[in-house]
Amino acid sequence: MAVDPSAKVHPSAIVEDGAVIGPRTVVGPFSVVGPEVTLGADVVLKSHAVVTGWTEIGDETVIFPFSNIGDIPQDLKFAGERTRLIVGKRNRIRENVTLNTGTEGGGGVTKVGDDCLFMMGSHVGHDAQVGDKVILANNAALAGHCVIEDEVIIGGLSGIHQWVRVGRGAIIGAVTMVTNDVIPFGLVQGPRGALDGLNLVGLKRRGLPRAEIAELRAAYQALAQGEGAFQERARGLADETESDYVREVVDFILGESDRSFLTPR
Repeated sequence: MAVDPSAKVHPSAIVEDGAVIGPRTVVGPFSVVGPEVTLGADVVLKSHAVVTGWTEIGDETVIFPFSNIGDIPQDLKFAGERTRLIVGKRNRIRENVTLNTGTEGGGGVTKVGDDCLFMMGSHVGHDAQVGDKVILANNAALAGHCVIEDEVIIGGLSGIHQWVRVGRGAIIGAVTMVTNDVIPFGLVQGPRGALDGLNLVGLKRRGLPRAEIAELRAAYQALAQGEGAFQERARGLADETESDYVREVVDFILGESDRSFLTPR
């Protein structure tokens, strides 16, 4: 066990031998830190938090009561292999959140970026790859192997199917089941998630110029109403566009995927 002299560990907390506790980190009452856990600088574990497994928590992350971070995957194929969880900096992990380690068959690492917010009861499954500034609202869940790019918002009680990719800046409405890939900046809503436009509010909040938003809207219409299959329409856009944002959508559609796409309705 290596506890920095400036760290504060409550007498009722359990920090197992081998754990690394960084400068100014606080481990609150009745929290548990496993033997292969590394907590960075200025991390806060409030009371009754569990961080276990081969897990790394980045600087200034705060973990709220009754969260279980770094436990084994919810996968019947898991046979005890040594896999890990990496959580970046300045994340807010609220009450009853679960983040699982990876599996050997899925690459062995579950990874979360920086500046994310995981609201109460949300879940990140094994081998998921979560970008920066992602928000999971209350009781939202990511199944195994999902890829969630930067600045995605997932509404409360929504579920993302295993292997699904959600592109940068997309928004998923509440109580939505997402079974196929979501294009960058897409808006998905409905019990059986359907692509229902662009995340225009998010684009405006990001300060995207009006001309770029117009380009994205035109591209969306071309994807919705153009000739040929969905990917053929995307290839046509690739030959025509000069917009970096439209190019990002096109590259996402033409990239490697284990699922099909939610297409404009």
